[in-house]
Amino acid sequence: MNKIVIAIDGHSSCGKSTMAKELAKQIGYTYIDSGAMYRTVALYCIQKGLFVGNKLNLDALKQQMNAIHTTFIPNPTTGKSDTYLNGKNVESEIRSMAVAEKVSQVAAVGFVREALVRQQQALGTEKGIVMDGRDIGTVVFPDAELKIFVTASPEIRTQRRLEELIAKNEPTSFEAVLHNLTERDRIDSTRKDGPLKQASDAIVLDNSNLTIAEQNQQMLALFQSKMG
Repeated sequence: MNKIVIAIDGHSSCGKSTMAKELAKQIGYTYIDSGAMYRTVALYCIQKGLFVGNKLNLDALKQQMNAIHTTFIPNPTTGKSDTYLNGKNVESEIRSMAVAEKVSQVAAVGFVREALVRQQQALGTEKGIVMDGRDIGTVVFPDAELKIFVTASPEIRTQRRLEELIAKNEPTSFEAVLHNLTERDRIDSTRKDGPLKQASDAIVLDNSNLTIAEQNQQMLALFQSKMG
């Protein structure tokens, strides 16, 4: 059976990565978390002191972009892939609030997007992949055979993200998380390069009121329909 490229875009904390991972597992495709790639760059910038307050040292980052290598290695315990930055497992670190507060700023940088889009496109040359992010169906794979745009209400997304952080012993407030998501939505949707937007031929999936099982079932049904 011919394999396809599945592009999944959507807002922060709408569950698209969780659904994309599960879909890839069910259909035997490779899952690629494009958002994790931007998070590793943000983490690198934090670790190397490239942020001075909220200002990013763009000249230094540009000089060091070739030293930032993101890889995905299967985790035999979870059955899913973990994200590695220059050979170190950073799956947990890149999900922190500290990184979340910086990632949209990093992702808005043109030369960062150009470098990572090239990497993402190279990963999809053989097809048989599920990739999620902000501009997968519009910029990275505009010819993807199946495009899905996932969304949920800001309040639902905030509650989901808050529960994730509490489970990781990163207590914070509902208001702080809501502010972070709202600001990320604003930056992601208004940036010049690869802004977050729904592709004209994408199928919208609002999972505000869906259980995890229900949203996974809908994703699988969309794939099966596309494959005939």
